[in-house]
Amino acid sequence: MITVNHLIYEYPGHRAIDDISFSIRRGSITALVGPNGAGKTTLLKCLAALTKPFSGSIFINDLDILKYPRECHKLLGFLPDFFGLYDSLTVYQSLYYFASAQGVEKSDIDRRIFDIVNSLNLKDKLHKKVSTLSRGMRQRLGIGQAMIHSPEMLLLDEPASGLDPEARHSLSELFVNLNRAGKTLIVSSHILSELDQYATDMLILKSGRIVESISDDHQKRKIRITVIDSPDNLLEILSKTEHVEEAKIEDNAVLFHFTGDEAQQHELLKSLILSNIAVKEFYVRREGVQEQYLETVGHTKSVHPL
Repeated sequence: MITVNHLIYEYPGHRAIDDISFSIRRGSITALVGPNGAGKTTLLKCLAALTKPFSGSIFINDLDILKYPRECHKLLGFLPDFFGLYDSLTVYQSLYYFASAQGVEKSDIDRRIFDIVNSLNLKDKLHKKVSTLSRGMRQRLGIGQAMIHSPEMLLLDEPASGLDPEARHSLSELFVNLNRAGKTLIVSSHILSELDQYATDMLILKSGRIVESISDDHQKRKIRITVIDSPDNLLEILSKTEHVEEAKIEDNAVLFHFTGDEAQQHELLKSLILSNIAVKEFYVRREGVQEQYLETVGHTKSVHPL
């Protein structure tokens, strides 16, 4: 859905985005993670066609964002980290204003507003002043304003910042529901443990560079196998198997990382059984966003210091 090639953005004396290339697949929820100053906000602004990069290209649905920013704005909704709301307006008035600004047909505005407040659980706040809303409800209204024009993709910069645990959990459920309704999301967040609740893909950004790009089909899994009468060469067999990494024996079981997809995982189990290895248990655990992030950053720390 989005394809980025050799993107570079520079502030005076500082390269914030350093020649990065990646793609975002339709229907995904991509976690954009990295330390402070990694370039996450700058990248989101470039993707939203609000900041023009020094060089490189960005395409959404084969449409060049740099050449046709206004057309791309129709396909994207962007919620910045710090966003403004009109406290003197009601929720209805705020959404009506943003719908008009986005060029929604006047005859469709009320339908869009009611669709938004129903999906964001704001229906009972429709005629309340924005100034009376809690931070969690204000965050939902911000998202509603960003998606009032029915964009295919939402770009959200630190949407859970400052929310209490209950509001963050509610927001995570909202992202899953939006994704099920057909939205593609890119979410920048420093709350790594909560990204596990909804993220399907992950981009790790550090010092303006992509140090890891992981999709749902290729996220690393930890597999634990116990067998009856384990053959002496089981570790050797696994070490020669594609997508198997770091195989070891621990507590009468074999543990290893597996980088293949689910179909390849099935083939692995099938090949073990056809090799007359009596598999008793085959347990799979997908590594979480936080675990993968810390592992990746730990591996690159000596090369790219924070």
